[in-house]
Amino acid sequence: MSSTTNKRGDLNNNSVLRKPVQEFLPDPAWAHRSLAVSEKHDDGDVRAQYRPFLLTQDVADEDWISKLELSTAVRLASSEFERTGERLKILVLYGSMRGRSYSKLLSYEGSRILWRLGCDVRVYNPSGLPIKDDVQHDHPKVQELRELSKWSDGHVWVCPEQHGTITAVFKNQIDWIPLSTGSVRPTQGRTLAIAQVNGGSQSFNTVNQLRQLGRWMRMFTIPNQSSVPTAYKQFTDAVDKNDENVYRQAEGGSRMMPSGNRDRLVDCMEELVKYTILMRQHFDLFNDRFSEREDKRRKEEEARKKAEESDSVNGVNVKSM
Repeated sequence: MSSTTNKRGDLNNNSVLRKPVQEFLPDPAWAHRSLAVSEKHDDGDVRAQYRPFLLTQDVADEDWISKLELSTAVRLASSEFERTGERLKILVLYGSMRGRSYSKLLSYEGSRILWRLGCDVRVYNPSGLPIKDDVQHDHPKVQELRELSKWSDGHVWVCPEQHGTITAVFKNQIDWIPLSTGSVRPTQGRTLAIAQVNGGSQSFNTVNQLRQLGRWMRMFTIPNQSSVPTAYKQFTDAVDKNDENVYRQAEGGSRMMPSGNRDRLVDCMEELVKYTILMRQHFDLFNDRFSEREDKRRKEEEARKKAEESDSVNGVNVKSM
C-alpha cells in the first residue's frame, strides 16, 4: 500500500501503519523435530485411557504430521519445557458418538499435531456421560471431566454442526463443567482452539457458538478457527491395524487428506501452542478482578462487624473487661 497522499489527503491513514511484520524463517535445526513423549517415558495408564490418537512409532515417524515445518512453535515449546519442567496440558473434547465420528477423527489429527509439539494431550470420551441435571454431580464421568478441565492449560473443542448448531453431545459436556467449584475455576483463563465439521457445505454457525461458549466459560479463544466442509470426503478409509503393510501405507487409516482444510487445522494447533505458552505464566494475573476483590473485602468487613457484635453486650466489649 502506497504511503503517498493525494490532494484529498491520507484517506487510508497510511502514515500510522505499523512497521512490516517480522518474518520467521524456517530453522532447519528445528523444522521437523518432534517433542513427543516416548512410550517409555509416558504414563501407561494415561496413555491407554486418553491417547487413542497415537499411532505405531514407525507410522508416526513417517506420516504427514512428521513432515510439517513447525520450527518456531517447536523451539518455543522446547524453551517453555526447559523453563518450567512442564509440558503444556491440553484437553480435547469432541461432539459425536457415531461409530465413524468425523469430529472425533478431526480431534485425533489435531491431537497428533499437538503431541508432536510436546503437549500432554488427553482426549475425553463423552460416552457414558449422563444428561446434565442437579443430581449426578458425583457420577464418575462427570468427575473425570471436571478433573481434566482443572488439570488443563488449554482446550480443543471439535463439534459437528447439526440442524445449524452444536450437538447435544458437545453442549452436555460443557454444561457439566461449572464456572467455579469453591475457589477453583475449571476453565477460567485457559486457552481454547475451536473447530467444526460439516456434512455439507462450509458453515461457521458452530464455531461461532463455540466461541461464544468459550467466552462464557471465561476462556481465551484463539483468533483462528477451522471449519471442514463435506467431512466425509476429507478422510481416508479405516484400515485393519493387524495388516501391517496396509496400516503403514495408509498412515494408520482414517487420516485427513491434503487440502487447505488440513493446513488450517495445523494453523490452529500451532497457534494454540503459541498462545498457551504466552499466557500460561500469567493465568493468575488474568484471574485477578476488581469486582471479586471488592466482594471479598465486603464479606471480610461484614464478618468483622458480626464478630465485634458477638463480643459486645449492651455496647460493652466483654473481651476488654
